[in-house]
Order: sequence, then structure tokens, then C-alpha cells
Amino acid sequence: MDAKRQMLRHFLAALAYRTQKALRDAPEGFGDFRVDKFTRTPRELILHMTGVILYARSMFTGGDTWPHKMPLFEQEIQRFHDTLEELGRHIDSGKDPSGTTLERLLQGPLSDAMTHVGQIALLRRLYGSPVPGENFLMADIDPVNLSPDQPDPVSPDKAPVIPGQEGEPEK
Repeated sequence: MDAKRQMLRHFLAALAYRTQKALRDAPEGFGDFRVDKFTRTPRELILHMTGVILYARSMFTGGDTWPHKMPLFEQEIQRFHDTLEELGRHIDSGKDPSGTTLERLLQGPLSDAMTHVGQIALLRRLYGSPVPGENFLMADIDPVNLSPDQPDPVSPDKAPVIPGQEGEPEK
């Protein structure tokens, strides 16, 4: 596999890892948490993330790019990871995407999906259940693992970050 494909595969694995980090130990009801009528719920964000990954996949296969809503949040999450795995197989195949480049897949749908992971993490904080911090540089991200079964943090933060205190000298 060439370096571009290895990097994309690692990006997909980082997306899988960060998605599960944002969802791990989420409280009951989190999937349907809505801040206001203009904000997607976590469940809607996962549905949208699946859609953008399907869009990326369509550059290899053609076909439908908009999924229908699943009955359960857990099913949305599993379908997202299944879709990541399918896209990973196309990247691994060595086939070039039609009508675009690997770089544009990264700058478009793949980066869009990663942005939405941050939104899910923010919604966790607003729900009163902040995602514990960690040094992602040290994370055990395996490019082969795009499943929901992701490892625990290698280097978790010792204490939660309290907004407004970042950058303040320690007392």
C-alpha cells in the first residue's frame, strides 16, 4: 500500500477511535439530546457521518449516499463503523476514486466526519458528561481496526479540564 493510502487508512482508524472516545460511557438518553431545533442530536450526527462516509465510498462504487435512520442509536453507531470498514477496503484495494483524488476525499467527507466527532464531544459536555481528555499523540490507533471496539486511552489526562482554566498557572 502506498503512503497516501496508509495515511488515509490511519485517518479512518483515528476517526473510529475518536468517535468511540466521544461515545464511550455516554449516559442513557445522550443519543437523543437536542440543544435546540437547529442543532443535530448525537444520533443525527452519527447518521450524517455515515452519509458522508457513504459519499466517499460512492467515489469508488457509485450508489446511494444517504442512509435511512436506524431504529436505535446503537444501530446507527454500528452502521457507521461498518461503513468505515467498507470504505477502508476500497482504499486498501488500490483502486482510485472516480472523479476525485485521495487528497480531496480527506479534505472533504473524511474531514467533515472528524469535525462532527468534535461536535459529539461538545454535546457530551453540554449533557453534563464531559469526555475525559487524553494525549491523542500517544493513542493506540491501529489502522486495521475501524470497528466500534477501540482500546482505552494510553495517556489519559489526570484531571478533567475545566473551561476557563486552561493556560492559567498552576497553584
